Amino acid sequence: MKVLYVDLEREWRGGQSQALLTVTGLRALGHDAQLLSVRDSPLARRAKAAGVPVHVVGRKARRAGSALLLRKLLSEQKFDVLHANEPHALTSAWLARAQRIVPVLVSRRVAYPLSRSGLARMRYQAAQCIVAISHFVEKSVLESGMPAEKVAVVYDGVEVPPLPTPEARRQARQRWGATGEDRLLGCIGYLLPEKGQEIAIRALSTLQAKIPGARLLLAGDGPCRRPLQALVRQQGLQDAVIFAGFVEDVSQVYAALDVFVFPSLAEPLGTSLLAAMAWGLPVVAVAIGGLPEYVKDGENGLLVAQPDPELFSAEIRRLLNDETFGTALGQKARSTIAERFSVHCMVENTIHVYEDVLRKKHAG
Repeated sequence: MKVLYVDLEREWRGGQSQALLTVTGLRALGHDAQLLSVRDSPLARRAKAAGVPVHVVGRKARRAGSALLLRKLLSEQKFDVLHANEPHALTSAWLARAQRIVPVLVSRRVAYPLSRSGLARMRYQAAQCIVAISHFVEKSVLESGMPAEKVAVVYDGVEVPPLPTPEARRQARQRWGATGEDRLLGCIGYLLPEKGQEIAIRALSTLQAKIPGARLLLAGDGPCRRPLQALVRQQGLQDAVIFAGFVEDVSQVYAALDVFVFPSLAEPLGTSLLAAMAWGLPVVAVAIGGLPEYVKDGENGLLVAQPDPELFSAEIRRLLNDETFGTALGQKARSTIAERFSVHCMVENTIHVYEDVLRKKHAG
């Protein structure tokens, strides 16, 4: 199968990680997967390093430039499907009238309702298939009036790494200044209000009264960094909260942690939470969005009913005070990811969707 995967985001976030995993996974299975991306973007650089054929457009002319390049690529090469990974990519495909040449699929990674009128809706209507990353997202697409036969669900996938050795774990903790006595909590994500890092900080403030060695590692950057740093100073937690910024090798975060906290206020799926579970970490998250589709409270993680610092603090304390319980949750979490949310599962399910779209094309 020959696939043109399109992602025009300039930054590296969860969707771009999934794009790279998808194209490399397709190529590993013998498919000719190529990428159209923005010149010098993290995704373009990493894809090239992984041996993926990458077509690039300039950062300032990504919409018009990518539409022109798409027309050229589609006229020169016979692709079986075009997969737009985000809205800019879908706009580019729509401007290029790509759907007249090749089936167009688009990933839907947010649960906001689709516009019921205007150009935004026309783009999605032109696509042959909308690929939702969870049933929570699928529900929002269907409620926006899209026909069920045009919507498929493919969960994001993450790699299931080898568990770190005690020495690797010690070195990872040392990188963040954590001693043997520290209990290191962690959260990975862009620093935005909806990601809920404020809740994690306030939970730590409450937790420290019971467990003085508790510390919090925040990996990621974003517009909320300064307000969060101000909150840390206000709470007197300067020595207990680590702002790591953007971390290129996030394995060094996961390997160092005792508990992963995920206080997001609205999450379609949560790839950093999936990754934490793949690392065998006990997790605490909010029972919201797509999370209850894979986190089962008391079985492979802990869910709180609402994003409340006191609730988070109580569940974190429960894990830190009962390491046997936390270990059991982490082991079950790792099994859940391996069985249903691995990269292999994601790529195989994506291929099934491509095949279904092509069957419908030939049948029509």
